[in-house]
Amino acid sequence: MMPDVIGFWTLAVLLVGSGLSVVLSKNLFHSVLWLAASLIGTAGIFLLLDAEFLASVQVLLYAGGVITVVVFAIVVTEKLVGERLSQVSRRLGAAGLVVALIVASVIAVIRQVPDGGPAPELTADLTKWIGLAILTHDVLAFELLGVLLVAGLMAASYFARPED
Repeated sequence: MMPDVIGFWTLAVLLVGSGLSVVLSKNLFHSVLWLAASLIGTAGIFLLLDAEFLASVQVLLYAGGVITVVVFAIVVTEKLVGERLSQVSRRLGAAGLVVALIVASVIAVIRQVPDGGPAPELTADLTKWIGLAILTHDVLAFELLGVLLVAGLMAASYFARPED
């Protein structure tokens, strides 16, 4: 068996296991830690696909930044509410049925796609092309995302302030 295939299946098991742990964990803080594990597993999948830039962005922005903000929000919320927060997963049977149907649909679609053979070699600098696309063609979306993130940070600081 090829190392790429072994790596993929290892990361797939990590992703499915951590994704289930995010949903099924009763402790909200533990769910966030499992989410961080699944985001790092996604970065591993990007590395297997030779997308180093996307893997680094995944680790820095999502596994680093977003998880830090979520942990901060949990800590502040628990301090404001004064009690420990927990989550309850309801309707697990119906959710399991929906997941089984989605998995069956995905497997059916995958079986219809012919094997494309080995991946072609990359000849261009993908990081350069991603940067050019973000800062030329998609600059409006990039700037709006920045405004949205600043608004979110301002809202978090407003709700985290002590009552006067």
